[in-house]
Amino acid sequence: MEIATILLVITILFITQSVKVVPQQHAWVVERLGKYTGTLTPGLNFLVPFIDKVAYKHILKEIPLDIASQVCITKDNTQLQVDGILYFQVTDAMRASYGSSNYIMAISQLAQTSLRSIIGKLELDKTFEERDIINAQVVQAVDEAALNWGVKVLRYEIKDLTPPAEILHAMQQQITAERGKRALIAASEGRRQEQINIATGEREAFIARSEGEKQAVINKAQGDAQSITAVAEATAIAIERIAAAIRQPGGVEAVQLKVAEKAVEAYAKVAQDATTTLIIPSNMTEVSALVSSAMKMIQVQK
Repeated sequence: MEIATILLVITILFITQSVKVVPQQHAWVVERLGKYTGTLTPGLNFLVPFIDKVAYKHILKEIPLDIASQVCITKDNTQLQVDGILYFQVTDAMRASYGSSNYIMAISQLAQTSLRSIIGKLELDKTFEERDIINAQVVQAVDEAALNWGVKVLRYEIKDLTPPAEILHAMQQQITAERGKRALIAASEGRRQEQINIATGEREAFIARSEGEKQAVINKAQGDAQSITAVAEATAIAIERIAAAIRQPGGVEAVQLKVAEKAVEAYAKVAQDATTTLIIPSNMTEVSALVSSAMKMIQVQK
């Protein structure tokens, strides 16, 4: 019974020492008698019991690493409080195990020193404008060194850039002044545009009025011309008809009679005017004399 128990314990130890299940996105480094012998991949793996052992376990996922806040001095001797976050990934488990005693600390320290060096080459204003460039340079500097540690640096992001309080106050005053300047420029541009719009509107209105008046004059002239033409045409037609009527038998007598009637009407109108002195010829009893006199009076009235 005791032997069976001992054998069961040995079997359990043998299995636990020889059978290893590695999770996905993990890599386990195996040493045999203290020497690197291989890397276990995800899945079921077998080791030599009591000879092989898992010395290091690494996660192959992307790992975010907070970089401690530090004071950096810019090219124009301004202190900046800077902190950021770095993203890396273990690509070689063997190098990550033996390339550095603590690759995470090494990456963090190298990121800080690289950041101080890069910011030291820039003026204060440039540090705010060129954050993307700073991030890219930090990644490049750290990634070159991290190759020996089996680590790939993916990206670096500056979380915050904090200048001293007096610098912040001066920057705020500058921003306020700049905004006031832009407001004044915008207001003046608005007034200028308003004056331009008013002048343009007045000019267009004047042109429109001029065009309207011009068109009215043209229309009136055309109407007058058409009216004169119509009157002339009607007069010509009437004259032609009168001439044709005169040429007919008895036409002359009819005209003389009509003229006599007009003469009598003319005498009547003249007689009604108290201020007019009317002289009647002695031969008014004769029709021909009356017609002749009427014709002369009509000519005088015209």
